[in-house]
Amino acid sequence: MKTAAESMRIARGVGATLTVGGATALLVGLNVGSTTAGLVFLTLVVWFATLTGYRLSLYAALGCAAAFDYFFLPPLHTFVIAGLPQWVAMVSFVASSLVVSRVAERARQQKLRAEQRRAEVEQLYALGQQMMLFEDANQLLNELPRLLERIFALEAVVLYVRQNDGLYTSAADLPMGLRASLQAMMSGPVASQEQAGEFMLMPLVLGLRAVGALAWRPAALGRDAASAVCAQVAIAVARSMAIEAAARLEATREAERLRVALTDSLTHELRTPLTAIRAAASTLLGGGQLDQELRNELTAVIDEEASRLDLLIGEAVEMAELDTRPVEVNLEPHSARQMLEQAVEASEKNMAGHVVTIAVEEDEPPLWFDAHLLGRVLRHLLENAAAHTPAGTQIRLSANRTEGQLEFRVEDNGPGIDGRDLPHIFERFYRGKRKKPGSKGSGMGLAIVRSILTALGGGIEAQSEPGHGASFRFWVPLVEQDPRGPR
Repeated sequence: MKTAAESMRIARGVGATLTVGGATALLVGLNVGSTTAGLVFLTLVVWFATLTGYRLSLYAALGCAAAFDYFFLPPLHTFVIAGLPQWVAMVSFVASSLVVSRVAERARQQKLRAEQRRAEVEQLYALGQQMMLFEDANQLLNELPRLLERIFALEAVVLYVRQNDGLYTSAADLPMGLRASLQAMMSGPVASQEQAGEFMLMPLVLGLRAVGALAWRPAALGRDAASAVCAQVAIAVARSMAIEAAARLEATREAERLRVALTDSLTHELRTPLTAIRAAASTLLGGGQLDQELRNELTAVIDEEASRLDLLIGEAVEMAELDTRPVEVNLEPHSARQMLEQAVEASEKNMAGHVVTIAVEEDEPPLWFDAHLLGRVLRHLLENAAAHTPAGTQIRLSANRTEGQLEFRVEDNGPGIDGRDLPHIFERFYRGKRKKPGSKGSGMGLAIVRSILTALGGGIEAQSEPGHGASFRFWVPLVEQDPRGPR
């Protein structure tokens, strides 16, 4: 059974034969001279060389030479070349055909190479543009094989990265031993292109060091194109490793900065109530003549500062737990109204002097959420509102279901949040430029709230205008049925 390539060659040969035969019949019918016939036949040879290649042009040249001798060189209708002028004409025609065919073939090959280089440059440019879109190192490494496969029309691409011994591929299955072959390119001297089964292998070299290796199938990339691709991928791999290393270093520095900030903040915050407690206790134990009113006042100071100390320690422990261990989410059916009421009741001591109202959609069926974690969020927000608003002001709680979310709001009609503070209030230890006089917050409450909501798959945002109160809106995914399914 003939292949497509063989069928195409046969079709071209038949076409060349018919073209030469038709041109010969036309020239004989017009009764042209040998010079005109030679020029026409030479034009046909050039045309075949330009369009189809050197081999077919030689075949056409032989046909044209035979037709030229038989029909236009005396003696006519024979393949005998009688005299010197006829020999000169035939040799000149054959030599011209060979030279012109060669020149035309070379021009055709140069044109094909130029078009191939232009296509490769466009592909390399597209690859570079696509790689620049990835800022995450791991995502870039995972997507690189698929990018190469799509841009260069390959069947499968495999990327091996030496630094993390990682293998990234666009293929569903890989032949056994391919990883070992890629790793072997790293152990010895830097090799050139190799073949392992259906895959072509090439190292990714940056400077004099191999940072990885690339394998692809089929072997459709030329050597120059493969070298350019591997050079570009090597730079991308080195860049991704540098980004990852920088991210780890930055994370380490950030962790150290937070640790130092936590230590400094806690040291300062804990020392303040301890100083007040020691001073009051020393006065009481001093043995001096103290009236009952002063004793009561000092006892109240000790109690208040001890409560503040307990709050600081609790928030520090809570923040440390959120940082060091994953948050366990326990979804159970609950009533949003009941949870809001329980949060108000749990914060009753800190809500003294404030009026709390609750607004919830009526007759709503129970929803699935973690009441313990959301209760912690609400208590922090309630205590934050109470701490930053004058006694007697109103705090409004509400809950409603929106598209795919269970949404809560905590609103007050206090002095509001300064516009300069609003973008930073969820940062750790941030206490505001214009905090309420006498405020004794640690600056950790709202950071704890955001960490809990992030773990629950939700979020929080704040809105405020100075003098018109503050509004905190937070949400979690809306779950209306048992997430574990029917049992």
